[in-house]
Amino acid sequence: MKESSNLEFKEIVTKSFLKTVSAFANYNGGTIIFGIDDKGNVKGINDKVSSILSIENMINDNIKPQVNYFLSLNEKDKTIVLEVKEGSEKPYFYNNKAYKRNDNSTIEVDILELKSLILESKNTSFIDLKSNKQDLTFSYLSRLFKEKVKLSNFDLDTLKTLNLYNEEGFSNCANLLSDENKLGAIDVAIFGDNINIIKKRVILENISILEMFDKVMEIFKDYYEYEEINDSYRKKVNLIPLEAFREALANAIIHRLYDNNIKINVAMFNEKIIVTSPGGLRSGITKDDYLNKIISIRRNETLANVFYRLGIIEMYGTGILRIKNSYLDSVNKPSFNISDNFIEVSLPLFSKDLNLSKDENNIYKKLSKNFKMDINDISNLSPFGRTKTTKILNSLNEKGIINIEGRGKATKYFL
Repeated sequence: MKESSNLEFKEIVTKSFLKTVSAFANYNGGTIIFGIDDKGNVKGINDKVSSILSIENMINDNIKPQVNYFLSLNEKDKTIVLEVKEGSEKPYFYNNKAYKRNDNSTIEVDILELKSLILESKNTSFIDLKSNKQDLTFSYLSRLFKEKVKLSNFDLDTLKTLNLYNEEGFSNCANLLSDENKLGAIDVAIFGDNINIIKKRVILENISILEMFDKVMEIFKDYYEYEEINDSYRKKVNLIPLEAFREALANAIIHRLYDNNIKINVAMFNEKIIVTSPGGLRSGITKDDYLNKIISIRRNETLANVFYRLGIIEMYGTGILRIKNSYLDSVNKPSFNISDNFIEVSLPLFSKDLNLSKDENNIYKKLSKNFKMDINDISNLSPFGRTKTTKILNSLNEKGIINIEGRGKATKYFL
């Protein structure tokens, strides 16, 4: 075992574990095992019963509010297992400070994250709070609803229905969607042959976030869409899948944190586009959830609802899956970089050209999309020896053409 974002080892019982209790209670829960050192070596706890009572007393006396946890003994290893559940009364403090996990370490949350935790405990978000600016107009939002939804009349009742206005006034979400939007901005940069050459830069601000979305989509079409003539008919072709970029941009707008002044960045290169959104994953969502599952837990529910009503997004958390599916027939695949503070989506050029050597092509044709094969399966079909076959498979994996799963004898290969 190794320490991770939801697993920590403590060789002995000291108050240092309380920071991690705070972190687990604030974000996603986790387990602390006492009697194991940092390298994963089992040392055991001699006085287990006394240590359990000490752990319990330290948590109850020092973590505020009270957390939901469970203690158990592993008699075989002489270790103590502390399971901490994610709480609903966030933030959870130790010595008046709230903590979070950063990979396999525990760090203090900053002021913005602290505010987000407080809002989350109230089942709300920053964009649902009352806007400081109340003299807002909605000409762009109104026009889109009349065009896309065929709404004949867009008035204050419509804004109430969309949860953009209540008895307190307009919300921050209304500010975002208004013509005077001051809360969100998008920075678009078009690069030349390298990052030092900026051919064009467009900073979109002080307009509706929906108008920003449409303007960025137009920039995309200018640089990555062309017409191809086939049998006297013109056909539009995208160098990067339009649907993939649309989903990446919409996700960046809908799921980002808005209680900061950081812009969404769209970096356009000759060979790829990188969309970077401020704010990591929402509490309760793991990287595996985000990348591989259909999830519909949105950080900004009200904003997502507007995008859904306008037909920009689906409501059932299929954005990442749709990005991946748009690259199914491409050699180049999208990549996702997820940190505590940003989510970065990289969309490469779509290409069906494998550009394989004769030997690589021979092995490639032996593999399947639907059946995972081990080295023995492939070697039996290959004209090469096991060593060369393995070398070719690794080369194909490095090029992103095939997938490798598992380790040692359990290693599987598939397209």
